[in-house]
Amino acid sequence: MKKLIFKKLISDINIFFFIAILSTAAVIWVVQAVNFLDIIAEDGHSFKIYFLYTIFNLPKIISKILPFVFLISLINIFVKYEINNELIIFWLLGINKIKFTNTILKISVLYFFLQLSLTSFFVPYSLDKARSFFRNSNVDLFTSIIKEKKFIDAVSNLTIFVEEKNGDMLKKIMLKDRISNNEFQIIVAEDGKILNNGLNKSLSLYNGKIINHSNKSQKIINFSEFQFDLSKYSSNTISHPKIQENSSKKLLKCFNKINYELKKNLVLQKINVLYLGCNFESKNIIKEELFKRFYSPIYIILIGLISSLVILRSKDNKKYFLINSFIFIIGVFIVILSEISLKYSSLNDQSTLLYIGTPIFIFIPIYIYLIHNSQNKS
Repeated sequence: MKKLIFKKLISDINIFFFIAILSTAAVIWVVQAVNFLDIIAEDGHSFKIYFLYTIFNLPKIISKILPFVFLISLINIFVKYEINNELIIFWLLGINKIKFTNTILKISVLYFFLQLSLTSFFVPYSLDKARSFFRNSNVDLFTSIIKEKKFIDAVSNLTIFVEEKNGDMLKKIMLKDRISNNEFQIIVAEDGKILNNGLNKSLSLYNGKIINHSNKSQKIINFSEFQFDLSKYSSNTISHPKIQENSSKKLLKCFNKINYELKKNLVLQKINVLYLGCNFESKNIIKEELFKRFYSPIYIILIGLISSLVILRSKDNKKYFLINSFIFIIGVFIVILSEISLKYSSLNDQSTLLYIGTPIFIFIPIYIYLIHNSQNKS
């Protein structure tokens, strides 16, 4: 019987949690997707790139809201059970409140591993995958980024100015194509048209001139029609992996390499150990990222413990909902604390120890309090 009611409890928590996190993530994803419209409007990428990029940001959204949704799920189920007199069944069967709490902590450990798998693997993998779409893509929608009477430099090494625009038809066009540090060309034309034949994108220009600049020399070529290849250009969107987009294995190797070099007292100015950004200056950022991936999920267990405080009072207590509201606020504070303290976790050894010790220092007195109040109280 005891196993049966605990099985139902776990099932109710899981069902509510997954419905809540999926619905919340969907809302946040839609709002974020709207903000990402600049990928098309300003950077000139296709709808396919835009859609894939937003989809692969979902794991990050889920990992961010997971602690808060887990808190809401536990408190909601506990209050629901109390109001429906279902918690009484546990007490009548001889299950004391500390045993009930221990079961919740075991559930919290499972959610801890879920969060750990997200932060340490799925989130960096999905973010890197999302960034890879930019690395493997050139600018698809030149029509969308070209605006009348504005200098557009969303494309790497290319500046575009158009006096008039009507769909794919352009008038009074000026292009500046930077070939190298000492070489560039300026192209001006009376008319032009954007041509898009699959992978071959070009700009057909009419009645203009090409001004080639190389060092201090200049050469002018007149033309009646000229095909300017656009397929070789890429967007200025950042395409190299950021630290949070690198795999945990890479970050650990980089962090260990930096520490090894420091122990040897080597001068570290710009050491590219494994990838762009792996250097002495980024040590603290990498350390913070590793804490976020491998240690911050421990707050899930603390949230499970704090949520268990709800069971200490019955609905007959006049301050039942007030006390539960206060417990919820504490839980929210813990979620916020986990994010804020992370920012200071890598400043120095003292801040690192404080960050590591904080959840433990909070956990112990709350658990002791639950032990002393494990008998049924109203």
